[in-house]
Amino acid sequence: MTEILLNMYINATAQVCYDLSRSIDLHQVSTAKTKERAIAGRTSGLMEASEFVTWEAIHFGIKQNLTVRNIEMKPYTFFNEEMIKGAFKSMYHEHYFEEKDGGTLMSDIFRYETPGGMFGKIFDKLVLKAYMTKLLVERNDVIKEVAETGEWKKILR
Repeated sequence: MTEILLNMYINATAQVCYDLSRSIDLHQVSTAKTKERAIAGRTSGLMEASEFVTWEAIHFGIKQNLTVRNIEMKPYTFFNEEMIKGAFKSMYHEHYFEEKDGGTLMSDIFRYETPGGMFGKIFDKLVLKAYMTKLLVERNDVIKEVAETGEWKKILR
């Protein structure tokens, strides 16, 4: 299983960071490069416990769907998701929020397994892990920008 760990300090409250991280609307803005959009389940607003969303996006020139479900939520400190259908063999994403020094330390632990046996492992090592890391960093950069500029007020009405 591949693991990607990211940490980012955001000059905003944990509540704002938590809510932006579970916003379907902001997710679609942050993944515009891959034309990601919610097509089933929760398609706008904030994800809640036990809800699912099906994302449609274009990765590596191929239109793909990924359905994830929120497993557990502890408001303003933690939530996690798991893939219930999609291209990965398995996928789990943990989100942590810790108030620190007047802002929030936002951490992601993203774990996945690739299908395809040895070919999948080689593809992961050569291409996929870097691709997924870049995607997650770009998404977190958008969360940071929206949280720190006050634009969050438009998204979290």
